[in-house]
Amino acid sequence: MRVTRRVGAAGICSFALAVMLAAPFGAHAADDKPYVMKIGLATLGDALHQYANDFAAAVEKDSNGRIKVEVYPASRLGPIQQQAESVQFGAIQCQIVPPEFLAGIDERFEVLTTPALVTSMQTGQRLAADPAVQKLMLGLGADKGLHGAGLFMIAQSAVIARKPIRHLADFKGKKIRILASQFQRVAMQRLGATPKPMTLGEVLPALHDNAVDGAVASVAVFASMNFRQAAQYITETGQPAIFGIVEVSRRWYDALPAELRDVIDKAASRTATAAGPAIIASNEQARRGWREAGGELISLPADEQDSLLKIVAGVGDEVANAKPQLSTAYKIVTDAAQRVH
Repeated sequence: MRVTRRVGAAGICSFALAVMLAAPFGAHAADDKPYVMKIGLATLGDALHQYANDFAAAVEKDSNGRIKVEVYPASRLGPIQQQAESVQFGAIQCQIVPPEFLAGIDERFEVLTTPALVTSMQTGQRLAADPAVQKLMLGLGADKGLHGAGLFMIAQSAVIARKPIRHLADFKGKKIRILASQFQRVAMQRLGATPKPMTLGEVLPALHDNAVDGAVASVAVFASMNFRQAAQYITETGQPAIFGIVEVSRRWYDALPAELRDVIDKAASRTATAAGPAIIASNEQARRGWREAGGELISLPADEQDSLLKIVAGVGDEVANAKPQLSTAYKIVTDAAQRVH
């Protein structure tokens, strides 16, 4: 009996020692659990797509491969609104999108599409990096399943049309696709056009079917997504600015180990900072490619471009002042725009 008790005690001690030795290994193994991050976006071959690829590479590298990233451009994970809902509920881990398309979640997402807010890529990139603007924009949707991780400017707007728009008067009576924004709606109405909110995937068929006369987006989108088959005239109005925002599923993000959450945030911010020169170069390449393919780039006469800016300059006040919450956000971004000019 004594021998049995001694053996039993030794067995218990051995088992306890084995558990103690195994515990760190088990914890380490749990920490090494792999994660998959699917990134959805609507565009293909533009600055958003390039950002997504660079962000994906940074996340995989910085996480030592613990996060595997899959990039799905051209709405392969569904239309923009469907992607947004999927991110909210965790079915998709990340979406990179112009923030105004998330206005259904929070109307303040559209504030950066205010006409005449910025008039150059460099100014827009400084605005996107402003701490007050980042705090506002990346915090939106936090109570609705979103975690904002990155913000950057991707392009100045242009208008593609089946018939050339060479003067302000040419806007009158035309049906123009806009991004989902009250600011763009009012701006187009001031120019005498009829605004038609549409997702990007709807635009090309609408141009083919004469459902719209033109559409607002970037030259890079028109060039990379083969819009020249439906329309060959692009008028570079420069307004409004188009930004991109990185939204991560909060449900998925919160379930990550702390060090991987840090990887996501730092990679998104660092990629946005580094992307500036490459985005400008990419946009210039798209402009050259459009011309080389036989398309035409049009600039309004200088005095009419000045007139356009004056016409749309008051849109922000008109839209924002009617809604207190939107007005507060509008003041934050307009104050920042004054600082970075």
